[in-house]
Amino acid sequence: MIKYLRADDLCFYPTLQDSMFRDRAGQFKCCLNWDVSVSAHGWENDEYDALNPLYVIATAPNGSHLGSMRFLPTTGRTMINEHFAHLLKGHVIASASIWECTRFCLGPDASPRLAGQLMSAGGEVLKGFGLEGFAGVFDERMVRIYNRIGSGPEILGAQGQGKDRISVGIWRFSDEARARVSRRSGL
Repeated sequence: MIKYLRADDLCFYPTLQDSMFRDRAGQFKCCLNWDVSVSAHGWENDEYDALNPLYVIATAPNGSHLGSMRFLPTTGRTMINEHFAHLLKGHVIASASIWECTRFCLGPDASPRLAGQLMSAGGEVLKGFGLEGFAGVFDERMVRIYNRIGSGPEILGAQGQGKDRISVGIWRFSDEARARVSRRSGL
């Protein structure tokens, strides 16, 4: 099941909240070795989680986390503008019709099709809020995943080579892309 929850509502789903932040720690700190903080109780959450973002979360039947991503309007504080503007040569993304998508996380029990299902759910966020697209930062390994899902981003800026390449891109989820992602993810 897909849930759309604001950060302020996570406290009503303690199992989901705990497992999401623990899975983020597992993926970003342990597997990818990113420079992120993990709390004493094993959570990876950051200053952007405190801004009441919208989470798109896939849940298991027991209510635990399978996969998720986080959305924030680019008219406010965003990770892209505060930490990755150098990839855009100092430009910022600030538009009421573009939201930032970060912390795309798949838990250890996620099915192979879950990434596409989350992408489809992200497309519903775009449609439901009347947005033009969502922007995100990603590393080179994600390009293969996005291509497999059927919806790759337009690259706005990048730095590095090979597996060390980091990019900022924007996804515009057309009806064709929505159908392709739905088909590939089994929806």
